[in-house]
Amino acid sequence: MNEPAKNDIESTSEAPSIARFEQSLDELEKLVARLEGSELSLDESLRSFERGIALFRQCQSALEEAELRVKLLLDPNDPESAQPFDTD
Repeated sequence: MNEPAKNDIESTSEAPSIARFEQSLDELEKLVARLEGSELSLDESLRSFERGIALFRQCQSALEEAELRVKLLLDPNDPESAQPFDTD
């Protein structure tokens, strides 16, 4: 049988993670707009806030994971030696 190339496997496994991040970020943006733009009850506001915190944590975790992957790609033997990108 033909086995898929390693790059095909990696890109397939990355797609759900990226999709989840983008879906969470999109939901978070909509939630913030709803909180800023409408009159919600206290209970609805608290539930929305709790959901927003959960979405924020998911997004933050995904970004930290992506940062680690970039460090590993830059130097797999010493990922901690990777320097942050200059934003200027």
